[in-house]
Amino acid sequence: MLQLNVKNETSRLRAVVLGSAVNNGPTPTADEAYDPKSLEHILAGTYPVEEDMVNEMEAFNKVFQKYDVKVFRPEMIENYNQIFTRDIGFVIDDVFIKANILPDRNRELDAIQYVIDQMNPAKVVRPPEDVHIEGGDVMLWNDYIFIGTYKGSDYKDYITARTNMQGVQYIKDLFPNKIVKEFDLVKSKLEARDNALHLDCCFQPVGTNKGIIYKSGFREEADYVYLVKLFGKENLFHITRDEMYHMNSNVFSIAPDVVVSEKNFTRLNNWLREQGFTVEEIPYAEIAKQEGLLRCSTLPLIRD
Repeated sequence: MLQLNVKNETSRLRAVVLGSAVNNGPTPTADEAYDPKSLEHILAGTYPVEEDMVNEMEAFNKVFQKYDVKVFRPEMIENYNQIFTRDIGFVIDDVFIKANILPDRNRELDAIQYVIDQMNPAKVVRPPEDVHIEGGDVMLWNDYIFIGTYKGSDYKDYITARTNMQGVQYIKDLFPNKIVKEFDLVKSKLEARDNALHLDCCFQPVGTNKGIIYKSGFREEADYVYLVKLFGKENLFHITRDEMYHMNSNVFSIAPDVVVSEKNFTRLNNWLREQGFTVEEIPYAEIAKQEGLLRCSTLPLIRD
């Protein structure tokens, strides 16, 4: 039986589901694109090829092996993108929450059923149908649960709006003892540089008291100010619009002092080292073309 335990983003990782790029399928058509960044690369003819993505994910897997992390992989579905496991479910404390994702991605949950079967069934929940919530929008910080959402009245028109206010309320009801704070995110169907697909596209804690943040990812300045007050401005690394586009806030922590990052994130990686972090640099720029990066590819199950 898996003893699920995740209370924050940075405690020492022991078990994780890492996505897979094997048998990823053909390049989608423009009509099939879920986000503006994928669309941009489909139209430009620069959409990533399977071999490159498999190699990138294997580099990530090697880092997990180095730190003796138990890694589960999804069972293979032919011609299907299974890279972004963060979308399909997430753990809060000792509860596994299945996400109500875009309907045509339900098969991804079936592919990790063998992992779910190792959990206490009483600790596995699925929200009602009107509740939309994806793991990229859910960020744990000990007593806090930060949730990215979109409060615009045109929510239903945005395929990039993934977590609704019913999702926020669901988590509040499930964890009444936590401080649940939602953040209204900027969305765009057409311009990837102005689209915070999930909260981890514009904010993520690192270490015990620091974070990476993109101010313009928040529709309300008050939401940005909330995080500045909580973490302290001197503890936050502010990324640019271009760095947000390249997913600089979507790194992944293996421990409070170990961060896996993309090797091209020079400014961020230098800052992390200055703050005393060990930075495990890997190539992930091809996967980033699908508006997802390291945090998106992982579903942590057990941290210390």
